[in-house]
Amino acid sequence: MVGMKPSDTPPTLGVKLLSAGSAACIADLVTFPLDTAKVRLQIQGEKVASEATKGIRYRGVFGTISTMIRTEGPRSLYNGLVAGLQRQMCFASIRIGFYDNVKNFYSGGADTANIGIRILAGCTTGAMAVSFAQPTDVVKVRFQAQVNLTGAYKHIFNHEGIRGLWKGCLPNITRNALVNCTELVTYDLIKEAILRHDLLSDNLPCHFASAFGAGFVTTCIASPVDVVKTRYMNSPPGQYKSAINCAWTMATKEGPTAFYKGFVPSFLRLGSWNVVMFVSFEQLKRVMMVGKQKMEDKS
Repeated sequence: MVGMKPSDTPPTLGVKLLSAGSAACIADLVTFPLDTAKVRLQIQGEKVASEATKGIRYRGVFGTISTMIRTEGPRSLYNGLVAGLQRQMCFASIRIGFYDNVKNFYSGGADTANIGIRILAGCTTGAMAVSFAQPTDVVKVRFQAQVNLTGAYKHIFNHEGIRGLWKGCLPNITRNALVNCTELVTYDLIKEAILRHDLLSDNLPCHFASAFGAGFVTTCIASPVDVVKTRYMNSPPGQYKSAINCAWTMATKEGPTAFYKGFVPSFLRLGSWNVVMFVSFEQLKRVMMVGKQKMEDKS
C-alpha cells in the first residue's frame, strides 16, 4: 500500500471541508507560477496593459515564466498568491468538500449515483463556491495580470464599487460549474473504474492516474470559458459591456483560437494542480480521520 490506507469510518463533513481547502492551498503553492503564466498568455493581445508589461511578448509557458523573471523578478510569479490561498480556503472547501454530501442528497442516500446526479452535484457545489469566493478571484487575476498593484480590494472598491469585486461573476459561475462537475465527476468515474477492474488499489498511484485524467478532460472543456473570464475580470470599466460581449469581441477580432490561448499552461497547471490536490486531499482525509479516532479513543 502506497500512502495511508483508507479509514474504516467515512470522513465527516468537517474533515472533508478542511482537507479540501488545505489540499487546494498546497496545490496552489506548487503550481502558482504556471497559473500566472497562463493568465499573462490569456490577456496577451488586449490593448490595456500595465506600464511594466507594455511591449513585452510572451511565448509559451516556460518562455513567459523566463520573461517575467527577467523583467519583473522571481516574485512576480507569485503575484496574487495570498488572494489565491484565501480563494482556495473558502472556494475549494465548498466545491470539493460538499460534493459527496450533495451527491448523496440528490441520490436519496443510495450507495451509487448515476452520472447525471454527479454532474448536477458538481455544478451545484461549483456555483455555491463562486458565490462566496468571487472577490478573491477578481483580486487574484488582477495581481497576476498587472504589476505593482497594492491594496487591491480597496483599490477595486474605490474605483469600481462593490460591483467591481463581483465582476465576471456570471462567466465565473459558468466556468466553475463546468470545471467542478468535469473535474470531480471525471475523477470519480476514473477512480471507480480503476478500483472496479482491480487495476490498482485505493492508493497514491490510483489517485495520481485519476487526477491526471480529470485535469486533461477539464482543461479541454473549460479553457474557452476560462479565457473569457480572465479577460473580462482584468478589463478596465467600459471596455466590455458584458462577458458575452467580451467573448464576441475575442471571436471577431482574434478568431476562435483566442479561446484556447494559454492552453498548454492551462493543462500543465490544471493537470499538476489536480494531481497535487487530489493526492493531498485523499491523504489529508485519512490523516485527519486517524487523528480524530485517536482523540475519541483517549476520551
